[in-house]
Formats: sequence, C-alpha cells, structure tokens
Amino acid sequence: QVQLVESGGGLVQPGGSLRLSCAASESRFRFNVMGWYRQAPGKERELVARISSGGMTMYADGVKGRVTISRNGAENAVYLQMSSLKPEDTAVYYCYSRILTMEYWGQGTQVTVSS
Repeated sequence: QVQLVESGGGLVQPGGSLRLSCAASESRFRFNVMGWYRQAPGKERELVARISSGGMTMYADGVKGRVTISRNGAENAVYLQMSSLKPEDTAVYYCYSRILTMEYWGQGTQVTVSS
C-alpha cells in the first residue's frame, strides 16, 4: 500500500515562507500527477498546485505567484515552496498522488499563518 508522508507544516507569521515536503513510500512507481490540496475549517478541499510527470504545473488562482511546486520523479517526492503567506492560507494541506486510475492522499499537515 502506498503511503504519502508529509512534513514541513507549522506556524508562520504573515509574510513568511514555508516549504512542504511529501514522499511516497513506493519508490518503484512514477506517479502521473502529484500535488497539494488544502482545506480550511468550514470550507471545501481545494487544489493548491499540481505537477505532472512531465513537469507541467497548475496553480490555483489564489496562490499564483506565491507558491512553487516541484517534484523528484526518481524518489516520488513533491515539494511546495510557499512565500508571502497570508492568514487566509491557514489550512490543513494534503499531499496527493495519482498513478493511472489510483489515487492516494496524505494525512494532512497543518499550516497556520498568524502573528
């Protein structure tokens, strides 16, 4: 069973930066898509950013220019570099991966932006 292990969440002040990491336990697979979603209290889970095996990226309108997604295909790892963070970015961030029709989710890591 594929497990996604997340790290990097925590408390950061407005305007600060944070780097999230996610690594898949199964190193033999090259995932078609990996990415990050987030869910704030009372809101639906939403896409933050995704990256394909070919390096094509997609960003949510609300985070464009403030986040950068990257991946290490050989290690099946995905990263999310966030900067200029706002209180509105506070949410649980979930790692996501897909290979063929199979989807996997991490347990989520809390990101809190507050002074």
